[in-house]
Amino acid sequence: MAPKAATKAKATPAAAKAQAAKKAALKGTGGKRVHKVRTGTHFYRPKTLKLARQPKYPRRSVPRAPELDQYKIVQYPLNTESAMKKIEENNTLVFICDVRSNKRQIKEAVKRLYDVDASKINTLIRPDGTKKAYVRLSADIDALDVANKIGFI
Repeated sequence: MAPKAATKAKATPAAAKAQAAKKAALKGTGGKRVHKVRTGTHFYRPKTLKLARQPKYPRRSVPRAPELDQYKIVQYPLNTESAMKKIEENNTLVFICDVRSNKRQIKEAVKRLYDVDASKINTLIRPDGTKKAYVRLSADIDALDVANKIGFI
């Protein structure tokens, strides 16, 4: 039995390193755990990871079409005498629009429908409840030509 003890005393550095690794794996290297001191009376549950849902099938079978498209926003051009005067003198087209549409939507709808850029848009709600839009065209576009292209002159 004595010879075994003698060989253990002559441990190589690799064996000592392996023994230290074994001890670290068994006991851990963290040392003593320090508990957090809580000073408040309330414990707030920690925010955990919330993954996005990945449904197996859509809950709505057919997606809804947009309520206001360009054809619903700009309903028709106005061709009264005062509107004609605006076309000739102020380079402005006058349209009747959906009441729920805003100036940005009207500008985009006019651009899509008639391929013209509007420089400014003024709107008002008429006494009959419809929205009137004064669409001022940019200087390089003639409102009379656009009105002819639309076909209300």
